[in-house]
Amino acid sequence: MRKVKITAVRQTVYRDLMAEYENPIEHACDVCQGQTWISVGGRCPEGLCESAWESMRRFVEALARGEGNFFDGWMRNPLSAMISCNDGFRPVSFYIEAIP
Repeated sequence: MRKVKITAVRQTVYRDLMAEYENPIEHACDVCQGQTWISVGGRCPEGLCESAWESMRRFVEALARGEGNFFDGWMRNPLSAMISCNDGFRPVSFYIEAIP
């Protein structure tokens, strides 16, 4: 199985949606732009948000098995994917790529 690198590339914050719909949360997300993790054997890396992991798990597992080319050529690098976590108020975009 291949190792897969996971990089947090951007976080967007929708303050208008937070003001309208979210209960106040003092500490919602620890992920920082540029932060990286390495998945070994398609497993969740230590310290990665469980919610984010659930959003990307099937792609990481597939890349770890040597699969790729998701959605028939979606990504320039066929052994990668751009996945966002499922937080509708402050989603983080993650670039995941198989490490040769």
